[in-house]
Amino acid sequence: MRSSAEATRHHTMLLFDESMAKHTTWRVGGPARYYFQPADVGDLSDFLRSLPAAEQILWLGLGSNLLVRDGGFAGTVIAVCGRLNEIETIAGNRLRIGAGAPSALVARHAARAGLCGAAFLAGIPGTMGGALAMNAGAFGGETWQRVINVQTIDRRGVVHRRTPLEYRVAYREVEMPGEEWFIGCELQLEPGDAEAERREVQRLLARRNATQPVGQPSAGSTFRNPPGDHAARLIEAAGLKGCQLGGARVSEKHANFIVNTGSATAADIEALIRHVQRVVEQDAGIRLQTEVHIVGEPG
Repeated sequence: MRSSAEATRHHTMLLFDESMAKHTTWRVGGPARYYFQPADVGDLSDFLRSLPAAEQILWLGLGSNLLVRDGGFAGTVIAVCGRLNEIETIAGNRLRIGAGAPSALVARHAARAGLCGAAFLAGIPGTMGGALAMNAGAFGGETWQRVINVQTIDRRGVVHRRTPLEYRVAYREVEMPGEEWFIGCELQLEPGDAEAERREVQRLLARRNATQPVGQPSAGSTFRNPPGDHAARLIEAAGLKGCQLGGARVSEKHANFIVNTGSATAADIEALIRHVQRVVEQDAGIRLQTEVHIVGEPG
């Protein structure tokens, strides 16, 4: 059983000085010098081989969990959303998934196939590649709990197949063996009741909608939860819910989300991140670590 996305024929796209505000969920960010969308893995391999060895590369899925500064990114963005997005049920209750497949779509596909264990992916607002790169989690589940192998690609365009034993996986952190990027994986799931699993995915999506500011531009959770505590609780306890700098605001709905109220710049968002870190450290003695990745040049 394959998702219909795989049937779509794709073409290579290479853009110059492409605004990253169009491609990030915060809706901010200056231009990327090059913005590349591969047609397929072969196309991606050829492109990587053509790049200078020192070229900065930024991999992009749905553009969540990412702040690109207003001065933009002086390198190459490789965008896999809508590409490398196959989802296939294979023997042994496994899913084979491309890095560009949205995590929520993976949860739905697994449920339709009557496979249990992937419902938590409905709470992750990114692609499978991003979920692998940071061991994304939601509702008590974590990506690498289900991974049995991954496919990666290196700077020379060589594809590798690796097992979880080759990685050091921790909370929101995955240590790669060398400079490689995820292009796909296989997840091990369990057979179950398709209807019950579909209801569970719907329940988790409804819970996400009820507790997170899904209607406003954000990047997902801004900070990692410190051991034994929650970033949202610490931010709220420090009196920062609703705190605003420029067009960026700490969400009143969930304090670990910073939202773009409509006029935010990347500088506004970064300044608010630093302000939250300072105030929480003064208040609780804990320095919150960012979960979002901050890249690029100041405006």
